[in-house]
Amino acid sequence: MNRIQAVVAAAATVTALCAPWAAQAQATAPDMVLARNLGATCANCHGTNGNARGDMKSLAGMPADKLIAMLADYRAGNQPATIMHQIVKGYTEDQIRLIAAHFAAQKPAK
Repeated sequence: MNRIQAVVAAAATVTALCAPWAAQAQATAPDMVLARNLGATCANCHGTNGNARGDMKSLAGMPADKLIAMLADYRAGNQPATIMHQIVKGYTEDQIRLIAAHFAAQKPAK
C-alpha cells in the first residue's frame, strides 16, 4: 500500500467512526435552536439567557431536573404563582425538557 492509499484508508476509517456522532449532532441541532427560542419566551421576567435582575429568580445554570420539577409544581398548582401556573400549561412536556436543558447549559451571571 502506498502513502496515498494509506491516507485514504485512514480517512475512511475516521469518517466511519465519526459518522454516528455527526448524525446525532445534526439531529439535535434543530432541538438546540428550538430550546433557545422557547427559552427566549422567559426573558421578559427571567432575563436574557435566564440571568434575571432584581428579585426575579434566575434560571441560568439551574439543573434541568430541578427546573422541570418546579414547572411541574406550578402546573399542578402546588407552587404559588402570579402567572407561572398559567404560562407552564402552554408548553408540552417535551418543550419543558428543552427549556430546562437550555437554561441548565447557560452560564449564570456573576
